[in-house]
Amino acid sequence: MDVQIEASWKKVLKDEFTKPYFLEIVTFLKTEKAAGKTIYPPGPLIFNAFNQTTFDKVKVVILGQDPYHGPGQAHGLSFSVPNGIKPPPSLVNIYKEIEKDIGVAMPLQYGNLTHWAEQGVLLLNAVLTVRANEPASHAKIGWMNFTDAVIRKLSEEKEGVVFLLWGRFAQDKQTLIDETKHHVLKAAHPSPFSADKGFFGCKHFSKTNEFLTRQGSEPIDWKLLTP
Repeated sequence: MDVQIEASWKKVLKDEFTKPYFLEIVTFLKTEKAAGKTIYPPGPLIFNAFNQTTFDKVKVVILGQDPYHGPGQAHGLSFSVPNGIKPPPSLVNIYKEIEKDIGVAMPLQYGNLTHWAEQGVLLLNAVLTVRANEPASHAKIGWMNFTDAVIRKLSEEKEGVVFLLWGRFAQDKQTLIDETKHHVLKAAHPSPFSADKGFFGCKHFSKTNEFLTRQGSEPIDWKLLTP
């Protein structure tokens, strides 16, 4: 499988693509396809987060778990859905927090977060593929080795990145981040099952922009550009 990933990331992660675990991921995905399994997101979008946000541009990381597993939902950006797909409940709760935190009205029928990615928000899922209608079905095929390497590289080679870790799964990645160089904000997951246990009221969107402004970076425009 020719890795279709943006050039700066391909350079930073070049060692990962030849490691046994990555070759095993490729073999697994080819086997799934050959068996007639439907995999999300489509092949060209597996590395969409990297293609939308170059390594040099990363200012913020929002870490998700694995892609949406319903038809048409996943397009390689954590929490995001393509145009024409209704925002899932976790994204709706993210919108609610943005509105309460910074007073920006969010489009509840529109869930494409590409505008954030283009500004330097890496919308990274810890697992980059999933079998249709089977959540976490690819959680153990090796993707987490790869995305852990992504977080380590960001921690080692950049400064002042804001990491938003929502939920226990994301917070387990905190050990990969050098907090003497970066900012870590933690809260409950925005899922309807946990949003009222610390996600609502976390003010992560205003706090992120405060960190960025303080270090001389452009803040993120969280308002989405609708079609």
